[in-house]
Amino acid sequence: MALEKATVDDKIEIVSDYKHLQIRTATVVSEDGNELSRSFHRRVLHPDMDISGESAEIQGIAAAVWTDDVKSAWQTFQEAQANARP
Repeated sequence: MALEKATVDDKIEIVSDYKHLQIRTATVVSEDGNELSRSFHRRVLHPDMDISGESAEIQGIAAAVWTDDVKSAWQTFQEAQANARP
């Protein structure tokens, strides 16, 4: 009777014009190979975030889609939002 807990990024989506990475992490608890429970956590990464603590897979995806043009457009959008606030 061995309990095991595994955490895996099981879904990675690229969303919006700014190529946000939406990541779903699954936590699976199993006993002797039979799944007892599964829970999910979601997070979103933006082009201006530090992703050095993320997995190599996520870093690779970010490097591929977060081009200089995307990063510049995201920064321009952020500045416009800040200036629009009263």
